[in-house]
Amino acid sequence: MKSTKFLVQAALIAALYAGLTLFPLLRPFNYGVLQIRVSEVLTILPAFTPAAIPGLFIGCFVANMLGDNGPADMLIGSAATLIAAFASYKLRKNIYLVPLPPVIVNGLLVGAMLYYVYGVPFSLPACIFWVALGEAVACYALGLPLLKYFKKRESIFRL
Repeated sequence: MKSTKFLVQAALIAALYAGLTLFPLLRPFNYGVLQIRVSEVLTILPAFTPAAIPGLFIGCFVANMLGDNGPADMLIGSAATLIAAFASYKLRKNIYLVPLPPVIVNGLLVGAMLYYVYGVPFSLPACIFWVALGEAVACYALGLPLLKYFKKRESIFRL
């Protein structure tokens, strides 16, 4: 059985992810071919706690359930987040690699979903590229500085 600390951390991360994704001012940027989800900044958290893995998955699932893209996004988008969070956790020793799995996994899976399921009017490579680019902005331009900042203050994750 997981500790209370683990469950609280996972729940907080899930709530933050879903809240940032569904926040009305950010929502127009969170869905589509070129999406820059500010909530994806949180994908750096597996570097600090394994509770981020279920937290990010559940937060993404809730956001996609209440979002604009329907059941396919709930399944594929959330699965992409779960896979990426687990891979980021495994790469936690190298801070420059932690943000990479969300870029690659979401680019491939969400890009393919947008092309095959939703029939967006772009080629498959273009869909993959644009989703990966949006992820790179969120995960590297925003997430990596946050990761470095948190690394200096890692004690905040030890409640």
